[in-house]
Amino acid sequence: MSNNSLPQDPAMLLSFVNMKLRDEYPSLDAMCDDMDLDKSALTATLAAAGFEYSEEGNKFW
Repeated sequence: MSNNSLPQDPAMLLSFVNMKLRDEYPSLDAMCDDMDLDKSALTATLAAAGFEYSEEGNKFW
């Protein structure tokens, strides 16, 4: 899955990523590796919308 196939709306992207992290992946690194995503681009996109990743919670908030 490329970054182009991810939801473009920040709220939808947040929901999609957090669902994947909750249901399928133990960490953001594992998700990005498995889905072939650019971790820095993903975190930058969500940071621009006001969200940051919590390693402890394994979610963006």
